[in-house]
Amino acid sequence: MPDVDRIVRVRAVTILHELEVPIVFGTWIMRHREFFLVRIDAESGLTGFAYGLTRDGPIAAIVERTIAPQYVGEPITDPEAVFHKALWSNNSVHAAGIGMRALSVVDCAAWDLAAKAAGQNITAYLGGGRERMPVTGIVGYPPSISPQATVDQITALWDQGWRRFKLPIGPTRDESIARLQAAREAYPEAWLGIDANFLHKTSADAIEFGKRLDGLDIGWFEDIVPPGDAQMVREIREGISTPVAMGDEQGGSYHPQALLRFDAVDVNRVDATTNGGITRLRGIAQQVKAHGNQLSTHMYPHIHSQVMGALGHTDVPIEWGVPYTGVHPMDDPLVQPVVRDGLMDPLPDLPGFGVLVDPAWIARQSQVTDTQGLLDDL
Repeated sequence: MPDVDRIVRVRAVTILHELEVPIVFGTWIMRHREFFLVRIDAESGLTGFAYGLTRDGPIAAIVERTIAPQYVGEPITDPEAVFHKALWSNNSVHAAGIGMRALSVVDCAAWDLAAKAAGQNITAYLGGGRERMPVTGIVGYPPSISPQATVDQITALWDQGWRRFKLPIGPTRDESIARLQAAREAYPEAWLGIDANFLHKTSADAIEFGKRLDGLDIGWFEDIVPPGDAQMVREIREGISTPVAMGDEQGGSYHPQALLRFDAVDVNRVDATTNGGITRLRGIAQQVKAHGNQLSTHMYPHIHSQVMGALGHTDVPIEWGVPYTGVHPMDDPLVQPVVRDGLMDPLPDLPGFGVLVDPAWIARQSQVTDTQGLLDDL
C-alpha cells in the first residue's frame, strides 16, 4: 500500500435496460431504464463503485470531461474535500441538473472507496450503527397492471412482513384511484402512498386529483408537478388534505431551501445520487429536520439504508422495488432485504456499500457503452 493512497482513474459506463412493458406517465413514456455505473480506482488497487439513473442525459461524458480530472491524483481519504473541489470547478454545469447528478454518484463511489480502504462498512465509516429500518415496497409496476394484480403484489410482500406500499399513477386517473381503493380495501392497516411522477402541470389540476384521494387515508401524494416551482407546490399543499412529498429529482443549488422556504411540502424526498452524494446528504437532512419536516429517500436502497442509519435517521423508510417488475432493474440482482414487522434487517456487513455491481446482469443488457474499459476486469 502506498503511504498516501491516491485516485488514479474515474470512469463511467452507460447501461441501457429495455423494459418488457413500457411505463407511461402521461407524456413521459419510458421504454427503458438507463443507468450509469461509476468506478474509481486507487493506486493500491482498491475500487469504489456507485450507480444512478441517467434520465437519458449524457452523464458519462460529463464524468469523463469535467469531473474525473478533478478527482485524479487526490487522496482517497477525504471525499468531501474532493467533492467541493469538483463542484466549484464548474459552477455552470455541476451546480444542478445532470451535472449534479453525475457528481453525486461519483461522490458516492468515492465514499465507497474510502470506507473499503478503512476496512469498514459505509455505516461504520460514517460513524453510525447498523439498525433495523422501516421499508416501503414499490408496487403496482408496470403501472398498467390491474387493481387485483397490484393487490397480489402487496399480498406477497405483506406475507413477508412488509407494511408500507407505494403505487405509481396508472394509465388514467380513474385507474389510479381504482388501484388505491383495491389496495386500501384489501389492507386497511397498510400505509399507502401514490407517486404522480410529475403528471400534473398546474396546481388546479393537481388539486382536483388530490381531492379524490380523500377518504383513502393516503400517506402522501408524491412528485406531483415537475421540479422548479415551489410556490405551485405550496398552493397544492394548501388545496388538499393528503400530505405532499417532493424533492428526489430536484438536486441542485437551492435544494432543499426553496421547498422549505415556501413551506411547500410535508415530506422532503432526498436522493444521494442526485442531491449531492453523501457529502451533501448530511446537511440536507439536518435542514429538513430543523424545519420540522419528515424525510424520505428515493430508491437506491443499498446506498440509503446504510447511509441514513449512519447519519442518525433510522426512522426514514427505505424504498425497494418488487424485483423484475421494471421499477429499478439494476437493484434486482443484488441482495434483497429481510423484512420483519415492517422493518428490514441491516444488509450484510461488507466493506463500503458491499456488492453494488453484478457483471452478469450488465452483460445481459441490450446496450452497454463502455468506452474506457471499466468492465474489462470485472
